[in-house]
Amino acid sequence: MMLILFGPPGAGKGTQAARLVARHGFAHISTGDMLRAAVAAGSELGRQVKAIMDRGELVPDELILALVRERLQQPDCARGVILDGFPRTLAQAEALDRLLAELGRRIDAVIALEVPDEVLLSRIETRIRETGGARSDDNVDTLKRRLEVYHQQTRPLLDYYRRQGLLYEVDGTRTIEEVARAIEDVLARIGRAGG
Repeated sequence: MMLILFGPPGAGKGTQAARLVARHGFAHISTGDMLRAAVAAGSELGRQVKAIMDRGELVPDELILALVRERLQQPDCARGVILDGFPRTLAQAEALDRLLAELGRRIDAVIALEVPDEVLLSRIETRIRETGGARSDDNVDTLKRRLEVYHQQTRPLLDYYRRQGLLYEVDGTRTIEEVARAIEDVLARIGRAGG
């Protein structure tokens, strides 16, 4: 099974991905986590990525695609995969479709966590208070810039996946447990549809 968790920054994609990993044994591919690991390693690539992320901009497609291709070929991806934070642009979505075709795989569902911007801003302020801003991209100004980028470049992907019949929208303002149940309902529906 191949799932994409879709939604703006702070929508809860990482939280829900962790629940799916624990329940189903899927591999969680978070491009954000992969990029933060590169930053933590302190390499030249990591320094370049840090500067891009700190500005709230998107990392170049070629780099992201190379990371995703490599990760999808790892043995733990055979059972199922959750893509979190990728694709973010139409060009990335089209490139992902080509990559998956090369690898003999396909997307089963795109689960969009819908959360209004004002709720996201409140969440990031809470996360900053709770973690002391542990992530370099945890600040209100960066979130506002990331939301602008999301609305301009990423949100149009909803229509792309809707046209393919892959999009399932979930109210991301509900409790973590309610969102998890809604996602499980989607998995049950696509499981039945897949035979």
